[in-house]
Amino acid sequence: MSDSLISRKEHSHNTPMHYGFRNDFNDLVNSFLGGFLDFPKDNRLTNNFSNINLEPKIEVNEAENNVTVCAELPGIPEENIDLEVSSDGYLTISGEKKQEHKENHKGSYFSEFSYGSFKRTIPLPWDLKFDDAEADYNNGILKVIFPKSVNEQEKKKKISIKKK
Repeated sequence: MSDSLISRKEHSHNTPMHYGFRNDFNDLVNSFLGGFLDFPKDNRLTNNFSNINLEPKIEVNEAENNVTVCAELPGIPEENIDLEVSSDGYLTISGEKKQEHKENHKGSYFSEFSYGSFKRTIPLPWDLKFDDAEADYNNGILKVIFPKSVNEQEKKKKISIKKK
């Protein structure tokens, strides 16, 4: 078993072990003492955690004549999404989810919303017609369709099975 597989399993929920505990403890002490000590939030951990959540979930489907890449990008306006395809077959989806800053001085404020930028690169190991790609964006789902080249479409051949 490789080290990267072990570390991925140990941190499979993408939250450092001390992230929730430290901030929860600080919130408990602050509420008990009425904000007298006013422990700060650990923004370094909060910012890292927020950026992890921005990475879009991806689905890649291969059909007979094309390859489709779908990405979940809820809450991100179309004009904040960039698509690029490299000549060696990598699709890069990047964008930004912006935040309007508001402060609430009376009572508590809590938000699990994620804001920031993201970048996701997906390898496309097929011979595709990148110039003929089409993309649409509807209800937070980005869909990019790449037609296969004639050579790619001819690569698969049906193999018959003989009964003995």
